[in-house]
Amino acid sequence: MAGNSQRRGATRKSGKKPTVGSGGQRRRGLEGKGPTPKAEDRTYHVAHKKKAAAQKRATTPRRTPSGKGRGAATEIVTGRNSVVEALRAGIPVSTVYIATRLEADDRTREILRTAADAGYPLLEVTKPELDRMTDGAVHQGVAIQVPPYDYSDVEDLLDIAAASDRPPLIVALDGVTDPRNLGAVLRSAGAFGAHGVLVPERRSAGVTASAWKVSAGAAARVPVARATNLVRALERLHEAGCFIVGLDGGGTTTVAEMPYSTDPLVLVIGSEGKGLSRLVSEHCDVIAGIPIASEVESLNAGVAGGIALYEVARQRAL
Repeated sequence: MAGNSQRRGATRKSGKKPTVGSGGQRRRGLEGKGPTPKAEDRTYHVAHKKKAAAQKRATTPRRTPSGKGRGAATEIVTGRNSVVEALRAGIPVSTVYIATRLEADDRTREILRTAADAGYPLLEVTKPELDRMTDGAVHQGVAIQVPPYDYSDVEDLLDIAAASDRPPLIVALDGVTDPRNLGAVLRSAGAFGAHGVLVPERRSAGVTASAWKVSAGAAARVPVARATNLVRALERLHEAGCFIVGLDGGGTTTVAEMPYSTDPLVLVIGSEGKGLSRLVSEHCDVIAGIPIASEVESLNAGVAGGIALYEVARQRAL
């Protein structure tokens, strides 16, 4: 025990005075450093990383529709015919998707050949993945991602007509909100020689993947112009020498007898439910109807447009 007493005594002779507790040392060590930073302000903390990611999302510019070129950020075009037509027309393509173990035909071989020649990124994906990307659409094992649709102006449609050496033939849609109807009109417009389709910016269908699909690729060949105000656009076309013919069930004449078919012409098609709006009707030179059986209330925009365009093409061919 004596030895132990000596060791304790030797410790006291070292010259250092004992400090009561450790709080004093820690307090002095923290002097001048301020309060402890919040978790989100510490660069190494997960809370800081979450805050930085949220700020980045808030400050990153988003693609918003405005003016020419208005459309969604990207579009997925599905179906072999639609994809082939889009590639033939030289539509810019971001990525080409092909389902694994796809049964090849002439169209898929052309898609692969065109994608390879143009240097488009080509990805092979599973069918479930392609189903998810296309939101369950019937894709036939192929799809392409395209940039936003590049809308034209009214003046562009007039320029295209002038270059064709044929009287202008333009289809305008008034209140047609179903993109499938727009696609059907585009398909008829391409089949019967229309120079373009005009749609208003608001309360109207745009060129989406659904419109692409229904158009069977005609969206790649027939330009679509978007106008801030449809009535003003019709006034501009009237000033350029075009006659305005509206399609409505209560028209004063029929499409078979409507005038101006061989002249510069704008066919205006209204929505299936409401038809032509009042202001648009007032700017038409004539309102033409399509005789139908009394059991049928009305024709949708796609069918009405196809019938009227066929009649115009027939009369121009005489």
